[in-house]
Amino acid sequence: QVQLVVSGGGLVQAGGSLRLSCAASGGTFSTNTGGWFRQAPGKERSFVADIRRYGITSYADYVKGRFTISRDSAKNTVYLQMNSMKHEDTAIYSCAATKMSHPTSLSSQYDYWGQGTQVTVSS
Repeated sequence: QVQLVVSGGGLVQAGGSLRLSCAASGGTFSTNTGGWFRQAPGKERSFVADIRRYGITSYADYVKGRFTISRDSAKNTVYLQMNSMKHEDTAIYSCAATKMSHPTSLSSQYDYWGQGTQVTVSS
């Protein structure tokens, strides 16, 4: 059973940066896909980014160029570096893992979820 623990949320001013971490136990991100999703108040959960086997990454258009997903295989941890943050990035961010090597952006394709962390961007 894969367990994911998220850390790193908080309050940041618009234009600032935050880094989220997602540490896995009971499984490895090296052979699974790790993803980040977010859910803003009153909205559906939406895809942010994922990192697949061999380090291939994909991003939602609304974060492309500002957010970077990465992986430290030695620590079995996936990160989400968020730069140039905007007020509309305010949401609860969750990490997830799936055995699928080429998942779509659907959260239903992810089998394991960490707890969410609140990210608030003040304008």
